[in-house]
Amino acid sequence: MKPAVKNIQEAVAQLSDDDLASFRSWFEDFDAQIWDEQFEGDVKAGRLDALADRALADFRAGRYEEL
Repeated sequence: MKPAVKNIQEAVAQLSDDDLASFRSWFEDFDAQIWDEQFEGDVKAGRLDALADRALADFRAGRYEEL
């Protein structure tokens, strides 16, 4: 494990309950933003096109279930 990660883990372990809740909320938003950016990049690059094509073909062929 890299020293920076260990330092972060130690710092997080020392947070008060309120600070931990604030950090958790911040990190959840931060992580979601990174995921959204990666997903948008994948869409723009066409990396999900084959998956979408397959899903549409399955739908058109009646291979789906109502939710």
